[in-house]
Amino acid sequence: MNTQQEYPTQKVNFFTRFLWWCAGADQYFLMKSPLQDRVKYAGIGGIVFSTGILATFAGGFAFNTAFGPKGMAGDDVSTTGWLVGSGIFGLCWGALIFNLDRFIVSSTGKGDGTDNITRKEFGQAIPRLLIALILGITISKPLELKIIETEINVELRKKQQEKLDEFNKNTYAKFKEQIAIIDADIKKLEDDRNVLVQRQKEAEQIYTDQMNGLYGQVGYGPRAKQLEILKNEKQKEVDDYDAKHASEISSLKKQREEKLAAQENELNVVNKKNAENLDGLLERIGIAHDIGFWLGIALTFIFLSIEMGPIFFKMMMNKGPYDYMVENYNYRMYVKNGIVKEDQVFEGKNGMILMEKTHFLEVENDRKEKIEKLKAQEELSKKVIGVWSQKKMTELQNHPDRFYTEDSTGDTPKA
Repeated sequence: MNTQQEYPTQKVNFFTRFLWWCAGADQYFLMKSPLQDRVKYAGIGGIVFSTGILATFAGGFAFNTAFGPKGMAGDDVSTTGWLVGSGIFGLCWGALIFNLDRFIVSSTGKGDGTDNITRKEFGQAIPRLLIALILGITISKPLELKIIETEINVELRKKQQEKLDEFNKNTYAKFKEQIAIIDADIKKLEDDRNVLVQRQKEAEQIYTDQMNGLYGQVGYGPRAKQLEILKNEKQKEVDDYDAKHASEISSLKKQREEKLAAQENELNVVNKKNAENLDGLLERIGIAHDIGFWLGIALTFIFLSIEMGPIFFKMMMNKGPYDYMVENYNYRMYVKNGIVKEDQVFEGKNGMILMEKTHFLEVENDRKEKIEKLKAQEELSKKVIGVWSQKKMTELQNHPDRFYTEDSTGDTPKA
């Protein structure tokens, strides 16, 4: 008798076991399965694992684009802290997508076990396909943006510069009007003072000419005294005007300087920051749609095929030894735990219907025991009541006076 194994067990490395785990397959039964089953589930696990890796990069890039520091497109504004944060988010996002894919693939059955996808199988897979569709689009968009990032930066920088020029134009117009109002107030005050200064200079010149004998009399006389008083009055008007309006003029000049500083800040800081804020995820998606629409469509379909592929593959897979061993083990576990499934045919409105009925043996056994106990208790109660009734009848016949009493008159007996 030949005791040699027909299909010797082969050694499996750690990475293959990991791929089986990614596919949600049972390593114990795959070790007993032929190479064909091992390759199938390793391939499915490889797709799931690759999707998780791609989702990690996509999530990290999307996080950095949406929440990271902004700048003019093409400038390197990333910091170590943001890169670390984006990496952590990418790992969390990749782990989330990986577990979702792993759950979707492992929960997708074999259907009828043939390579044909029936209408019933496809209908049952629709919820999983919808989830895979959403995940595929979510992964593909950030990677699409990264692939054509250079072209996007060129177009985005043009938009940012145009927006910056528009902001600066509005800033110049706004502050020009405000500064013009302040300059008008300052000019009015300075013009009024210049009038007074001019009058003071004229009075001083007349007084000087008088003292120099320009008008015929030399020296300090009555006329010179009058002109001196007039000169001093004009000088006093200038001094009083300066004392009265000095703080106002100083305040207006200070306001003018503040407006110029605010204009400079808005031109060099605020407007630039607002233009840099255009570097957002939605803006990049819009530019990518404009300059690389067909590339985006192609990448989306590629990732959708990667995301949905395992679901279709499992529906198209023929049942192999692994699947039958798993089913056999599951049925044995059902039986060991008192659960039996059987197919039953029922007649419905549209004809005969095949339905699966589940019997829970322990529950049914407990139910039967409970019914038997209640029946036994009922029979025992009947016998006890019968014996008690017979005993009472005998006692009534022998001692009837124990079962009635007379009223106060002694005429009417009472039971």
